[in-house]
Amino acid sequence: MALEQLSDVVQRCQALPDDCYTTEDHDVFTIAGRTCIEEGHSAQVLSIVLDDKNQDLVRSMGWNLLPPLIQILLKKEHKNLSQCLAIFNHLLQTCRPKELLIGLLEQLEQDDPDTIAESLHLLLNPLQKVLLCLGSRKASSLGMTLSSVLDQVSKLPLPHTKEQEEDDVFSLCRCCTDLMDFVRPFVVEARQNAINTKESTYKMAGDKDEVKEDELRTELLKFCMKTLSHPLLEVQLKDPDTLAVSPLRNFATEILNNLRAIGESLPSLAYPSLVKRKEVSGFLEEEVRYPKESLASLAHLVFVHHLAADTFPSVFSPVFGLRCNMEHVCLLLSRTEESRIQKGLELYEKSLVRVEDGSLPVDLLEIKTFLTVPQNLVKVMTMCPRHDLRTRGLKVFQLSIDKFDTEAKYNYFQYMLKTSSHSGVEGYVIKNIKNQVDAALQPGNSNTWFHGVHLLPLLRKVLSLPDGPETDLLQYLDRIMESLNLLRYLVIRDKVTENQTGIWAELYKIEDTFLKPLRVGVNMSRAHYERELHDTVASKRSKAKESMLSVSVGDEKLPNMSSESHIQGLHSALHTFDMIESVLVRIEELTEVKENL
Repeated sequence: MALEQLSDVVQRCQALPDDCYTTEDHDVFTIAGRTCIEEGHSAQVLSIVLDDKNQDLVRSMGWNLLPPLIQILLKKEHKNLSQCLAIFNHLLQTCRPKELLIGLLEQLEQDDPDTIAESLHLLLNPLQKVLLCLGSRKASSLGMTLSSVLDQVSKLPLPHTKEQEEDDVFSLCRCCTDLMDFVRPFVVEARQNAINTKESTYKMAGDKDEVKEDELRTELLKFCMKTLSHPLLEVQLKDPDTLAVSPLRNFATEILNNLRAIGESLPSLAYPSLVKRKEVSGFLEEEVRYPKESLASLAHLVFVHHLAADTFPSVFSPVFGLRCNMEHVCLLLSRTEESRIQKGLELYEKSLVRVEDGSLPVDLLEIKTFLTVPQNLVKVMTMCPRHDLRTRGLKVFQLSIDKFDTEAKYNYFQYMLKTSSHSGVEGYVIKNIKNQVDAALQPGNSNTWFHGVHLLPLLRKVLSLPDGPETDLLQYLDRIMESLNLLRYLVIRDKVTENQTGIWAELYKIEDTFLKPLRVGVNMSRAHYERELHDTVASKRSKAKESMLSVSVGDEKLPNMSSESHIQGLHSALHTFDMIESVLVRIEELTEVKENL
């Protein structure tokens, strides 16, 4: 039935010019032709398609046969595969490019990852041929095609291990390789256009050919920027020692090479705020043309994986590189995605290691990113779900401290104590202050910032209780213990007669504002927890059946805690108060002995 309908409409249309086909002709040809292919009459359809008398009809309507053809070609093992491939190739040679483009893009849309990879592998080459047939009018069509292709690529799972990339278990590597083959002739054309433009500087600014060249370059730039964001910002590239041949690393290299080929300067992309970028004509605004996340990804590829690093002038100093990369680091560390956090830490670490210890001046702290990045680091160290990223965040935090000179360290510590709002971080900063004081007291060290008049304001910030005697000692335990350890170190290390740190002149204030309130807080807390412990033990004894205690933190209800666990927690808290008190007693003994000398 379908074959008869197809034959009838073909015969009827043979006598008509292609602009006289009716809507009914189109509908009958489409439905009957697709049905014939689906029912296995591909040989007859091929005969009709190849008939010289039907070429006007094929040119006008043939693209409607693409859906069933592509489905059969994707299956690969269909009995009519050879005939369907012949029909497909003839349609590519005969049909109008714009209609073919629409038909092919419609068939590109898939949801299953396996089908996505096969579909891209099958259709990218035909799409390339169709686009090349469009001549100078291809820019917008290329942009639409690249956008559709990247939407499909984004649906593919990402390889996380060396083995997954080697075996290409998710087919992403093959898709990236196919994509590079697809885009290559358009990059070559855009590069040649740029050369021709330079050689034709006498052309008027409104010349139409020049506008078309700019549009092609712009579409390729948009494509490169999108790939930098996904998949390249999502995947962790393997270095050559881990994976000698890495398709994803090759893909990243090709993207950077394409950017250079279309006239983009990689240094000006990596250093957008400090390197003046040439004005580029086009229809995109700066932040749309150069998305910040894509530029951060580019910087990571260059400075962490050293891709295209040879294009960067050697005159750029490590400090200059750090200043430029801080914007990228700030952006990456402000995100919640673990892939971005990891790359932010890697980029920050690589930027810091090239800088000499103790060389960063205090002026850098006037730059916003040098204060925002530490705040983001604190969030990573305290809130990131992954233990390895929290640990690495702490390592990078210490590395950043080491790079500042003494005055910058002093100001940096003040800022962190003011803004971190986390006892563990504050305790870590106080430990660093102790190390700096120790270094300043070594013979021959002329450091004016960590002893004497400059040190005292910092000590007053450290040796204080956030809420006086009412301070939650368990919540602020890390800060309190490091503060006590610093104070104990000072009264042991600094002689009363020398008073290099100024601690002995300040001691009476410290006793009033820190030691006495802390002792009161310890006594109050111990009394509260001892009473709670007594009540809990008594309650347990009075019940034959173990009671279950419900505990809430904020609005979140925690799992029920047995009375045994509750008792254990109370004992742990009382032990903590004993530990604080033991250090307090030791400090009091040291101060009494030294003051009586």
